Amino acid sequence: MIPEITLQKIKQLLGVDLITYHEAYSETVLTVDHDSIVRVLTILRDHSECLFRQLIDITAVDYPEQPQRFEIVYHLLSHENNLRLRIKLRVDEKTPVPSIVDVFRAAPWYEREVWDLFGVVFADNPDLRRLLTDYDFEGHPLRKDFPLTGFVEVHYDDSAKKVVYDTLQLPQAFRNFDFVNKK
Repeated sequence: MIPEITLQKIKQLLGVDLITYHEAYSETVLTVDHDSIVRVLTILRDHSECLFRQLIDITAVDYPEQPQRFEIVYHLLSHENNLRLRIKLRVDEKTPVPSIVDVFRAAPWYEREVWDLFGVVFADNPDLRRLLTDYDFEGHPLRKDFPLTGFVEVHYDDSAKKVVYDTLQLPQAFRNFDFVNKK
């Protein structure tokens, strides 16, 4: 939890870029406009009373029923002040989020992960390639509207010495579970 005097200074420094703030699970959470994320993180990194110099993580949350579907979450750490801070912003699926690769050196990898799993585009990220899924993979698996079963399955074939795509066969017994009747 950030001390009140530091929180007031952060509010003053961020000004109109700060939309809301609150405490959750003993951690301060700031919500900012997506267009100002580079400026906000630069201020929080460089100002002498903040010094949030370590980017711990970038992740996302999917709310498909809302117009601004994705909530991008940045976790920061200040070693000098022994403080943690969570920054959030909201964005729809078509609007790119400004990349913070020039602010934190760890950002490209985290932004790639969010793009791969959620489909959120980061403008000016020099390397938005698949990271955790196969290069031929279609879709983004952590979106809540992603289908739970597909039409192909992937496995390594020892005899062919390569990854093979086979048609997925789902037996009827695995599709309809009856948890009510115990017969």
